[in-house]
Amino acid sequence: MPSLSIRINLDPDGRIGPGKVELLEQIAAFGSISASARRMSMSYKHAWDLVEEMNRMFGKPVVSAQTGGRRGGGASLTPVGLAVVSRFRAIERAATSAAEQHLQALQAEIADADDGSTGN
Repeated sequence: MPSLSIRINLDPDGRIGPGKVELLEQIAAFGSISASARRMSMSYKHAWDLVEEMNRMFGKPVVSAQTGGRRGGGASLTPVGLAVVSRFRAIERAATSAAEQHLQALQAEIADADDGSTGN
């Protein structure tokens, strides 16, 4: 079954999509930007840059990070970060539901092509 991938262009210059949302979800699950970056096969710097980009985009922090030390650091989502994930996933579910019939029809076109029929 085909799937739908959503990327949302926000005013004035921001974009949010599955990668940034997955990063937020990983941070929520593991409490660490570095652990989340490792799980997603990206550098810590890239993950931190994405977090900073989202913080600027939304005008307030999406992640609250505590610096390391003897007890180590950590990170968690702020209420804004939680709302971003929740809203993005809700939009994704609604779009997928609305497109389901068309996605199935597209898949059927592929299946029809596989059976050797040319339609000529």
